[in-house]
Amino acid sequence: MNVEIVNTGSELMLGRVLNTHQQWLCRRLADLGHVVTRQVAVADAGRDIQQAVREALGRADLVITTGGLGPTSDDITRELIAGLLGRKLVQNRDVLAHIEGFFATRGRPRPAKTEMETMVPEGALIFLNQAGTAPGLALRTEAGAGEQARGGEGRRTEEKEGASRPGQWLVMLPGPPRELRPMFDSAVAPLIRREFVREIFVCRTLRSTGVGEARVQELIEAEVEPLVKLGLGIGYCARPGAVDVRLTAGGGRAEQLVSDGATVVYRLLGGQIYGADDEELENVVVRLLTQQKKSLALAESCTGGIIAHRVTNVPGASAVFWGGAVSYSNAAKETMLGVRPETLRQHGAVSEAVAREMAAGVRERSGADFAVAVTGIAGPDGGTPEKPVGTVFFALAAADGVAVERRLNPWDRTTFKEVTATQALEKLRRRLAGLPA
Repeated sequence: MNVEIVNTGSELMLGRVLNTHQQWLCRRLADLGHVVTRQVAVADAGRDIQQAVREALGRADLVITTGGLGPTSDDITRELIAGLLGRKLVQNRDVLAHIEGFFATRGRPRPAKTEMETMVPEGALIFLNQAGTAPGLALRTEAGAGEQARGGEGRRTEEKEGASRPGQWLVMLPGPPRELRPMFDSAVAPLIRREFVREIFVCRTLRSTGVGEARVQELIEAEVEPLVKLGLGIGYCARPGAVDVRLTAGGGRAEQLVSDGATVVYRLLGGQIYGADDEELENVVVRLLTQQKKSLALAESCTGGIIAHRVTNVPGASAVFWGGAVSYSNAAKETMLGVRPETLRQHGAVSEAVAREMAAGVRERSGADFAVAVTGIAGPDGGTPEKPVGTVFFALAAADGVAVERRLNPWDRTTFKEVTATQALEKLRRRLAGLPA
């Protein structure tokens, strides 16, 4: 089964809005057993939208569009697709009642512009929007719709551009993620399960840190090659401070191929793998702390609170996380953490000695079992020959003392902070898991 997605919105083309639909929808569809074969993004322009949808209908069994269903002048997807398929727009009373109720419950008058959201293509399935006003729509295209979609460009065979095939569906979803996501889960996913045979597809992602992307491939490619010849797919995705190894397979042997591939990767990467699939490093750290009934405190300088932010993103973190200090200035290091003024004068804020006192200070004040401290030079200025931009010191304080490590992360400021936060969490994970530092 071929699935294509057409994302509409001039804001996407201008880079003003991040297109999160491409990741979210692809993941949901893959979980349903259907891998997206192609997706495009186009501006809110009639010709662009019609051409993208026309081409998608010529290849795909399922076409999903996002955006362009709202009440403003640039919301033209509904009208354009109706015209493309030769369908009239008619007012739907259920949608009208839903929109009126939406504004009534909020004590606000219904804007006149929302009238256009009540107009839907003839024969469309309607998905009422529980988080907004614009309904989602689904159309099953019929034999002959391909000629209408081509708009008189000349007769071609049914397998060419714009052709319609039995079982072909076109789904239109609103653009805002808070509206699209619940609508997909509640209405579109059941439609897909009902109308399309689930294909066997298995995907597993093993998440590693501490080894670069090229080195990861070097370590595992020779030993997974026999499985690749049998149909295992393998891919790599580098992220700040981490590398994901993606294993995929389809068909009757998919589960076994992915399982065998995972066994090989675990054996070769060992302790560098911290989790699988959607598991984040901070989730692992919080889980280990919880299992061991240990607590954590943080002292951050160059990361500006990112480590604490990531830890507190984990549900249940309050049971193990005491809190943290963003001690960015020297004065804050002195007053909040007890770093000695003479240590700062003699060694500088970015130094092994200061990192050591930061970790020891926050552990003493909090009473936590573990304390992690980071201090570094994020750049682009502030470096010296002895301490170039990207220099960072990590300290891990525990009952048996304070361990300090120096690293160089010569990236842009944002990447530096993300990589440093990952390295700090990994340092703690390895300690909790009993792995070599």
